[in-house]
Amino acid sequence: MFKKILKIVSIILLVLLIGLYTLFTIFTAPKSDEAILKAYEKSNIQPNLTHERYKDFLYRKISIQNDTVLPTLVFVHGTIGSLNDFSKYMADSLLQSKFNMIAYDRIGYNYEDKNSVQESIAFENEMLLDLIKELPKEKVVLVGYSYGGPIALSVKEKLKKIILLAPAVHSTVEPMPWMLNFYKWKITRWLVPKVWKQASKEKISHREDLKKFESNWNITPNKVVSIHGTSDWIVPYENSKMLEEQFDEEQFNLVDLDKGNHGLVWSNFDFIKEQLLKYAD
Repeated sequence: MFKKILKIVSIILLVLLIGLYTLFTIFTAPKSDEAILKAYEKSNIQPNLTHERYKDFLYRKISIQNDTVLPTLVFVHGTIGSLNDFSKYMADSLLQSKFNMIAYDRIGYNYEDKNSVQESIAFENEMLLDLIKELPKEKVVLVGYSYGGPIALSVKEKLKKIILLAPAVHSTVEPMPWMLNFYKWKITRWLVPKVWKQASKEKISHREDLKKFESNWNITPNKVVSIHGTSDWIVPYENSKMLEEQFDEEQFNLVDLDKGNHGLVWSNFDFIKEQLLKYAD
């Protein structure tokens, strides 16, 4: 009887694990164009979703063009991430009235992307500069989240503002979660969903790549704001504290989110929206 019960329990647990894995894979996979646009069904202004080319790469860009006089928020997502991370901001009526807005999928994170992540802040910098080349730079506000933080901060052209959200900018405080071993170990790599393989590659190489930039973050003509949760363990708060030490106080402003975590883009939407609105004029 005990063996029968154990067998039944084992089967139930296995089914639950397979179900959770399937849901996790579906939930975190890049969304189709149709799924992306569903987030804007009630939006006052309908966005324009386009497929762009940079060098030999195709990527998606979503944009809301309200008025050419307005400044433009350009959102740069992290690892793992997509242009969909910022849909709540781009669909917000007040933000729409104050800004034009752009978000895009970085290479390796596009829907059914056949390309691999480039594992290079320098490459991401060049791609971002290509994306904003037609915009008046004095009206561009870059918003870089997580891995998108160093990409935004690496831009040395004079802009309206650079806003960092939990930026991963210093190698010495770059954690390597144990779960990365599932990607590192060949015997378990097959279990890792495709987009998470891309994120794992980028995460593993990020620490070394940061060393090429981290001592020179303050060599920029731009004023920088960093918003960071004090309880963030994925990208520790120390990242922003170390940035604060590099910059003069008139050029850098650190905004603490007391007990905030790495999901601040979603969990602290109202607060971040309020911060963005400060740079609407």
